[in-house]
Amino acid sequence: MRLKGKVALITGGARGIGKAIAVVFAREGADVVIADVNLGLALQAASEIESLGRKALALELDVTDYTKVEEGVNKILDKLGKVDILVNNAGITKDNLLLRMSQAEWNAVINVNLKGTFNCIKAVSRPMVKQRSGKIISIASIIGLMGNWGQANYAASKAGIIALTKTVAKELASRNINANCVAPGFIQTDMTAKLADEVKRKMMEAIPMAKLGTPEDVANVCLFLASEESGYITGQTLTVDGGMVMV
Repeated sequence: MRLKGKVALITGGARGIGKAIAVVFAREGADVVIADVNLGLALQAASEIESLGRKALALELDVTDYTKVEEGVNKILDKLGKVDILVNNAGITKDNLLLRMSQAEWNAVINVNLKGTFNCIKAVSRPMVKQRSGKIISIASIIGLMGNWGQANYAASKAGIIALTKTVAKELASRNINANCVAPGFIQTDMTAKLADEVKRKMMEAIPMAKLGTPEDVANVCLFLASEESGYITGQTLTVDGGMVMV
Protein backbone atom coordinates (compact mmCIF):
# COMPACT_ATOMS: atom_id res chain seq x y z
CA MET A 1 0.00 0.00 0.00
CA ARG A 2 1.60 3.20 -1.20
CA LEU A 3 -0.18 5.52 1.24
CA LYS A 4 -0.26 3.35 4.36
CA GLY A 5 -0.36 5.50 7.50
CA LYS A 6 -1.03 8.73 5.61
CA VAL A 7 -3.84 11.23 6.18
CA ALA A 8 -5.27 12.92 3.10
CA LEU A 9 -7.53 15.97 2.93
CA ILE A 10 -9.54 16.20 -0.29
CA THR A 11 -11.67 19.26 -0.98
CA GLY A 12 -14.72 18.78 -3.16
CA GLY A 13 -14.32 15.11 -2.29
CA ALA A 14 -17.96 14.10 -2.10
CA ARG A 15 -18.46 13.23 -5.76
CA GLY A 16 -16.91 13.07 -9.21
CA ILE A 17 -13.14 13.35 -9.50
CA GLY A 18 -12.74 14.19 -5.81
CA LYS A 19 -14.56 11.07 -4.67
CA ALA A 20 -12.57 8.92 -7.11
CA ILE A 21 -9.36 10.29 -5.60
CA ALA A 22 -10.65 9.56 -2.10
CA VAL A 23 -11.48 5.95 -2.97
CA VAL A 24 -8.14 5.31 -4.70
CA PHE A 25 -6.24 6.82 -1.76
CA ALA A 26 -8.19 4.72 0.75
CA ARG A 27 -7.51 1.54 -1.21
CA GLU A 28 -3.83 2.39 -0.98
CA GLY A 29 -3.98 2.72 2.80
CA ALA A 30 -4.73 6.39 3.51
CA ASP A 31 -7.21 7.72 6.04
CA VAL A 32 -9.29 10.32 4.21
CA VAL A 33 -10.98 13.60 5.07
CA ILE A 34 -13.85 14.45 2.71
CA ALA A 35 -14.33 18.24 2.73
CA ASP A 36 -17.29 19.57 0.77
CA VAL A 37 -19.97 22.25 0.87
CA ASN A 38 -22.55 19.43 0.75
CA LEU A 39 -22.29 17.71 4.12
CA GLY A 40 -24.83 15.03 3.23
CA LEU A 41 -22.82 13.85 0.24
CA ALA A 42 -19.59 14.14 2.25
CA LEU A 43 -21.02 11.85 4.91
CA GLN A 44 -22.01 9.30 2.25
CA ALA A 45 -18.53 9.38 0.73
CA ALA A 46 -16.94 9.04 4.17
CA SER A 47 -19.10 6.00 4.87
CA GLU A 48 -17.84 4.43 1.64
CA ILE A 49 -14.25 5.09 2.69
CA GLU A 50 -14.90 3.44 6.05
CA SER A 51 -16.29 0.38 4.26
CA LEU A 52 -12.82 -0.01 2.73
CA GLY A 53 -11.36 -0.34 6.21
CA ARG A 54 -9.94 3.16 6.56
CA LYS A 55 -10.73 6.04 8.92
CA ALA A 56 -12.79 8.82 7.35
CA LEU A 57 -13.92 12.26 8.42
CA ALA A 58 -16.59 14.34 6.69
CA LEU A 59 -16.25 18.13 6.90
CA GLU A 60 -18.71 20.75 5.71
CA LEU A 61 -16.31 23.30 4.28
CA ASP A 62 -16.51 26.51 2.29
CA VAL A 63 -12.97 26.89 0.94
CA THR A 64 -13.48 30.61 0.29
CA ASP A 65 -13.58 31.29 4.06
CA TYR A 66 -10.04 31.08 5.46
CA THR A 67 -11.21 31.03 9.08
CA LYS A 68 -13.42 28.02 8.36
CA VAL A 69 -10.60 26.29 6.47
CA GLU A 70 -8.20 26.83 9.36
CA GLU A 71 -10.80 25.52 11.82
CA GLY A 72 -11.28 22.47 9.60
CA VAL A 73 -7.55 21.72 9.49
CA ASN A 74 -7.34 22.07 13.28
CA LYS A 75 -10.22 19.60 13.60
CA ILE A 76 -8.33 17.12 11.40
CA LEU A 77 -5.19 17.55 13.49
CA ASP A 78 -7.22 16.96 16.65
CA LYS A 79 -8.96 13.82 15.37
CA LEU A 80 -6.37 12.27 13.04
CA GLY A 81 -3.14 13.82 14.26
CA LYS A 82 -1.70 15.17 11.02
CA VAL A 83 -2.24 16.09 7.37
CA ASP A 84 0.18 14.39 4.99
CA ILE A 85 -1.60 15.06 1.70
CA LEU A 86 -3.78 17.92 0.49
CA VAL A 87 -5.75 17.61 -2.75
CA ASN A 88 -7.29 20.91 -3.86
CA ASN A 89 -10.17 19.64 -5.96
CA ALA A 90 -13.04 21.99 -5.04
CA GLY A 91 -14.05 24.07 -8.04
CA ILE A 92 -16.95 25.59 -9.91
CA THR A 93 -17.77 27.01 -13.34
CA LYS A 94 -19.96 29.96 -14.27
CA ASP A 95 -19.46 30.23 -18.02
CA ASN A 96 -20.21 33.29 -20.10
CA LEU A 97 -18.60 35.27 -22.90
CA LEU A 98 -16.26 37.99 -21.64
CA LEU A 99 -18.51 40.82 -22.84
CA ARG A 100 -21.46 39.33 -20.96
CA MET A 101 -19.69 38.03 -17.87
CA SER A 102 -20.87 39.70 -14.68
CA GLN A 103 -18.71 40.70 -11.75
CA ALA A 104 -20.55 38.07 -9.69
CA GLU A 105 -19.69 35.31 -12.18
CA TRP A 106 -16.04 36.35 -12.26
CA ASN A 107 -15.72 36.70 -8.49
CA ALA A 108 -17.48 33.43 -7.64
CA VAL A 109 -15.16 31.31 -9.79
CA ILE A 110 -11.98 33.10 -8.73
CA ASN A 111 -12.97 32.89 -5.06
CA VAL A 112 -13.70 29.16 -5.06
CA ASN A 113 -11.09 27.92 -7.49
CA LEU A 114 -8.10 30.17 -6.83
CA LYS A 115 -8.66 31.78 -3.45
CA GLY A 116 -9.96 28.47 -2.09
CA THR A 117 -6.79 26.71 -3.22
CA PHE A 118 -4.65 29.41 -1.60
CA ASN A 119 -6.62 29.17 1.65
CA CYS A 120 -6.21 25.40 1.89
CA ILE A 121 -2.51 25.45 1.05
CA LYS A 122 -1.88 28.19 3.62
CA ALA A 123 -3.81 26.31 6.32
CA VAL A 124 -1.93 23.01 5.87
CA SER A 125 1.49 24.56 5.29
CA ARG A 126 2.28 25.19 8.94
CA PRO A 127 1.65 21.61 10.16
CA MET A 128 3.43 20.22 7.09
CA VAL A 129 6.45 22.46 7.72
CA LYS A 130 6.45 21.35 11.36
CA GLN A 131 6.46 17.67 10.40
CA ARG A 132 8.91 18.40 7.56
CA SER A 133 6.93 16.48 4.97
CA GLY A 134 3.85 16.85 2.81
CA LYS A 135 2.29 16.46 -0.61
CA ILE A 136 0.16 19.24 -2.08
CA ILE A 137 -1.77 18.37 -5.24
CA SER A 138 -4.01 20.93 -6.93
CA ILE A 139 -6.48 20.10 -9.67
CA ALA A 140 -5.96 22.61 -12.47
CA SER A 141 -7.31 22.10 -16.00
CA ILE A 142 -6.10 22.11 -19.58
CA ILE A 143 -8.26 25.26 -19.86
CA GLY A 144 -5.69 26.96 -17.64
CA LEU A 145 -3.06 26.11 -20.26
CA MET A 146 -4.96 26.86 -23.47
CA GLY A 147 -7.90 29.13 -22.58
CA ASN A 148 -11.43 28.53 -23.84
CA TRP A 149 -14.40 30.41 -25.26
CA GLY A 150 -16.80 31.55 -22.55
CA GLN A 151 -14.48 30.60 -19.68
CA ALA A 152 -12.35 33.65 -18.94
CA ASN A 153 -12.99 33.29 -15.21
CA TYR A 154 -12.35 29.53 -15.14
CA ALA A 155 -9.24 29.77 -17.33
CA ALA A 156 -7.79 32.55 -15.19
CA SER A 157 -8.47 30.63 -11.98
CA LYS A 158 -6.83 27.44 -13.24
CA ALA A 159 -3.83 29.26 -14.72
CA GLY A 160 -3.50 31.00 -11.36
CA ILE A 161 -3.45 27.65 -9.58
CA ILE A 162 -0.57 26.52 -11.80
CA ALA A 163 1.45 29.67 -11.06
CA LEU A 164 0.60 29.48 -7.36
CA THR A 165 1.78 25.87 -7.26
CA LYS A 166 5.15 26.76 -8.78
CA THR A 167 5.67 29.40 -6.09
CA VAL A 168 4.58 27.07 -3.28
CA ALA A 169 6.93 24.40 -4.63
CA LYS A 170 9.88 26.80 -4.46
CA GLU A 171 9.01 28.13 -1.00
CA LEU A 172 8.41 24.76 0.66
CA ALA A 173 10.89 22.46 -1.10
CA SER A 174 13.48 22.83 1.66
CA ARG A 175 10.93 21.41 4.11
CA ASN A 176 10.44 18.23 2.06
CA ILE A 177 7.05 19.35 0.78
CA ASN A 178 6.13 18.68 -2.85
CA ALA A 179 3.55 20.79 -4.68
CA ASN A 180 2.22 19.78 -8.09
CA CYS A 181 -0.80 20.19 -10.34
CA VAL A 182 -2.91 17.76 -12.31
CA ALA A 183 -4.62 19.27 -15.36
CA PRO A 184 -7.52 17.10 -16.56
CA GLY A 185 -8.94 17.35 -20.04
CA PHE A 186 -12.44 16.18 -20.87
CA ILE A 187 -13.42 13.66 -18.20
CA GLN A 188 -16.56 11.51 -17.89
CA THR A 189 -18.55 13.40 -15.25
CA ASP A 190 -22.14 14.48 -14.70
CA MET A 191 -21.32 17.68 -16.58
CA THR A 192 -20.00 16.03 -19.75
CA ALA A 193 -22.81 13.47 -19.69
CA LYS A 194 -25.30 16.29 -20.29
CA LEU A 195 -23.54 17.60 -23.41
CA ALA A 196 -25.22 17.29 -26.80
CA ASP A 197 -23.95 14.57 -29.14
CA GLU A 198 -22.61 17.15 -31.60
CA VAL A 199 -20.59 18.83 -28.86
CA LYS A 200 -19.18 15.46 -27.79
CA ARG A 201 -18.26 14.67 -31.41
CA LYS A 202 -16.28 17.89 -31.72
CA MET A 203 -14.56 17.17 -28.41
CA MET A 204 -13.46 13.77 -29.66
CA GLU A 205 -11.98 15.32 -32.81
CA ALA A 206 -9.67 17.40 -30.63
CA ILE A 207 -8.45 14.43 -28.56
CA PRO A 208 -5.78 12.24 -30.22
CA MET A 209 -6.87 9.22 -28.16
CA ALA A 210 -10.48 9.85 -29.32
CA LYS A 211 -12.10 9.17 -25.96
CA LEU A 212 -13.00 10.86 -22.72
CA GLY A 213 -10.98 10.21 -19.60
CA THR A 214 -12.43 8.79 -16.40
CA PRO A 215 -12.26 10.16 -12.86
CA GLU A 216 -10.05 7.19 -12.06
CA ASP A 217 -7.54 8.32 -14.72
CA VAL A 218 -7.13 11.55 -12.77
CA ALA A 219 -7.15 9.78 -9.41
CA ASN A 220 -4.33 7.45 -10.40
CA VAL A 221 -2.09 10.38 -11.34
CA CYS A 222 -2.90 12.00 -8.00
CA LEU A 223 -1.96 8.73 -6.30
CA PHE A 224 1.44 8.83 -7.97
CA LEU A 225 2.00 12.44 -6.87
CA ALA A 226 0.88 11.60 -3.31
CA SER A 227 3.23 8.63 -3.05
CA GLU A 228 6.95 8.45 -2.33
CA GLU A 229 7.48 7.48 -5.98
CA SER A 230 7.16 11.17 -6.90
CA GLY A 231 9.61 12.37 -4.28
CA TYR A 232 11.83 14.26 -6.75
CA ILE A 233 8.96 15.95 -8.62
CA THR A 234 7.72 19.38 -7.60
CA GLY A 235 6.32 22.48 -9.27
CA GLN A 236 5.02 20.46 -12.23
CA THR A 237 1.69 20.22 -14.06
CA LEU A 238 0.75 16.78 -15.37
CA THR A 239 -1.94 16.79 -18.04
CA VAL A 240 -4.48 13.96 -18.14
CA ASP A 241 -6.16 14.71 -21.44
CA GLY A 242 -5.62 11.96 -24.00
CA GLY A 243 -3.00 14.08 -25.75
CA MET A 244 -5.20 17.13 -26.31
CA VAL A 245 -2.61 19.61 -25.04
CA MET A 246 1.06 18.91 -25.61
CA VAL A 247 3.53 21.41 -24.18
